[in-house]
Amino acid sequence: MGPMSFHRYVALGDSFTEGVGDPDPARPNGVRGWADRVAEVLDAQAGPDGDFGYANLAIRGRKLHAIIAEQLAPAIALRPDLVSVYAGANDILRPRVDLDALVADYDEALARLAATGAHLLVWTAFDPGGSAIYRPVRGRFALYNELVRESADRHGATVVDFWRLREYRDWRYWDADRMHMGPAGHQRMAIEVLDSLGVEHDLVPLELADLPTTGRRDQLREDLAWARDSAAPWVHRRLTGRSSGDTVTARHPALARVLATTAPTPASPGGA
Repeated sequence: MGPMSFHRYVALGDSFTEGVGDPDPARPNGVRGWADRVAEVLDAQAGPDGDFGYANLAIRGRKLHAIIAEQLAPAIALRPDLVSVYAGANDILRPRVDLDALVADYDEALARLAATGAHLLVWTAFDPGGSAIYRPVRGRFALYNELVRESADRHGATVVDFWRLREYRDWRYWDADRMHMGPAGHQRMAIEVLDSLGVEHDLVPLELADLPTTGRRDQLREDLAWARDSAAPWVHRRLTGRSSGDTVTARHPALARVLATTAPTPASPGGA
């Protein structure tokens, strides 16, 4: 079999797919992200007069059922030949979640997408074992991953195994909020997506900044700043029933070509 090629790519999901953490003021919502990077490669392969369109329906903060309710039908209407879906992380982080029921609904959504004939791309969740903050929910992530793998097998989906990408334990791949990938993380994810799909490309990892040599007092100062600027607002939204995506719309709601831009600066190093 030769290299795979696609002509109508639609991305569904939450902040992971919207591109949060990878700033680009010239783009809708001010972000770029791994999905744009993948679309740029697919677009370039189509050539200047090629037949390629890309839509990104993902919106930050969305839980799985909202993604299904808001994005599934519009995605199917676009008649894609490639669909990527990343969903469930915002549900797993809630105090209570029925993972079996959650992935059962996810499976039904994948079945509807598979019935269109589109190639499906899904993810396992990131392994939070290296983070003191997220380690307590590691068991939830592991169970979710096994259920997703079963669903992917059932529908012939390609799986990007985020769980096994150990380089993401390096906080230089993440944004300062410690919740979203930074530019280096989005670039690395674009490479993994293209490799998983068997698409030829020339993307390379972004150069990482040097690791900081911070003392205990400086690290404590950074942790307190993170708690004030990132963790506290996140908790407040959870308690008030609000979402970071309440006033956000889909970045690319209709199929269109996407132009490549120069690579952004690497993510800032952090820790958790």
